[in-house]
Amino acid sequence: MSTEPTNKRILKMMGLAVFFLIIIFYGIYRSQNLITGVKIRDVNIVDGTKITESIMNIAGNAKNANKLYLNGREISVDQSGNFKETIALLSGYNVVNIKASDKFGNVDEKNYKLVY
Repeated sequence: MSTEPTNKRILKMMGLAVFFLIIIFYGIYRSQNLITGVKIRDVNIVDGTKITESIMNIAGNAKNANKLYLNGREISVDQSGNFKETIALLSGYNVVNIKASDKFGNVDEKNYKLVY
């Protein structure tokens, strides 16, 4: 008779422990984007490319970006982090700078060198 309440107590403690572990792992999973910070990716520019037109559409994704700058000018980002902007290239060597930051101060910056 004395082992019955002890077994129930052990099962309750194990159930609570599993419950809290699930909550902890779920919290880590959901905050993964905040932990990793901002990332610029899927940009449609290839570094070192020779361009034949003076007007260029630049598109990509800046996941978790709060602010995004293209050559020092702030551009808009949708909720998914997608951006699209048009720039004019000068004759010769051009550097396209994309800089993204999040609300925690994390920064990602990419430079692309193009020749027109």
